Amino acid sequence: MSYVATRLAAVKPSASMAASMAAKALRATGVDAVDLGLGEPDFPTPAHVAEAAQKAALAGETLYTPAAGTLALRKAVAEKFRRENGLDYGPDDIVVANGAKQIIFNALMATLNDGDEAILPAPYFVSYPEMVKLLGGVPVTPVCGAESGFRLTPAMLEAAITPRTKWLFLNMPGNPSGAVYSLAELRDLGAVLARHPQVLILSDEIYEHIIFDRREFVSFGKACPELRDRTLIVNGVAKAYAMTGWRVGYAAGPAPLLKAMNTVQSQSVTSVAAPMQAAALAALTGPQDCIANFREAFERRRDLVVAGVAAIPGLSLSPPEGAFYAYIDCAGLIGRVTPKGDVLADDTAVVAYLLNEGHVGAVPGAAYGLSPFFRISTATSDATLTEAMSRIGRAVAALSPAKAA
Repeated sequence: MSYVATRLAAVKPSASMAASMAAKALRATGVDAVDLGLGEPDFPTPAHVAEAAQKAALAGETLYTPAAGTLALRKAVAEKFRRENGLDYGPDDIVVANGAKQIIFNALMATLNDGDEAILPAPYFVSYPEMVKLLGGVPVTPVCGAESGFRLTPAMLEAAITPRTKWLFLNMPGNPSGAVYSLAELRDLGAVLARHPQVLILSDEIYEHIIFDRREFVSFGKACPELRDRTLIVNGVAKAYAMTGWRVGYAAGPAPLLKAMNTVQSQSVTSVAAPMQAAALAALTGPQDCIANFREAFERRRDLVVAGVAAIPGLSLSPPEGAFYAYIDCAGLIGRVTPKGDVLADDTAVVAYLLNEGHVGAVPGAAYGLSPFFRISTATSDATLTEAMSRIGRAVAALSPAKAA
């Protein structure tokens, strides 16, 4: 007898979580493994945010809230969109959920019919295709390689759209690539989408504040206001405020979509815990200096890793434009031979070798739909990253050249 639903057959667990667990398992055996699998800031949540949650709980704010979130938080989110993104939304245009991932899950559950397609430009966040498949949809994954800056082009988008297309996902800055779209690039994509009115747009902007080299972040909603009635802007407090474990995401979008998403939420988790919403409110309305401080640290760490990779023959990395990952090209290692005589056939084998021999946990590019690459998180200390790059360098240096055919 099987207890598992058939719809789970094609769905894989989170690859980044699996990589982190593998590093932790190795560490449990006494090996000093460096875990660069999961992407979450290593900074503490700002004190005033934690204090707001504590005060809310002690004041009795421990009951259910509306499924869409408290009015105070939705007003604060609307003000954030106005202040930072130039978007005009009211509190009724906002929904709050347990992280940006649940926002996305609710949106897909509310809209996907069996066989509907979602365009997920590769490399994509590992959970996108799995959520689409779990809810009966079909991932369509146009490859956006380094030659296009890991960005979707209008020609790629046009070629990917079919009569079954329901969603286009954009993630900027991108996980894992760090790619950032300019205003002109977003408008060019918007011109294609204007010709296909059946396509909804999900713009995942969770990394908007982690952007480098003085680039300006432009929300898809700001770039393409004419598509507002079919655009869902997804964001949250996890990355910008070092609040990954607090689980508060939010989105703005058209009323019919939000109503359907609220129905999903009300019949699943009901709402986000009230003290967590109080914390998110404090994050959005309180001092904002942590954002610049975090961004400065992440950019410094980006530079450290870029320099480290440049010193390792066989690896290459263009400086990520945002987020806190390095998507490292390992094509130069494919076919090379480990000290144990194993051939590195693909990026999955490279990652296994780096963990078992170099004691550094990473995620293979195959999990993001684009090989041969591997992703490491740069959201850890300078010292840890320096040690990780040293270990990777030693592990690569220990490889033998590829065997002649």
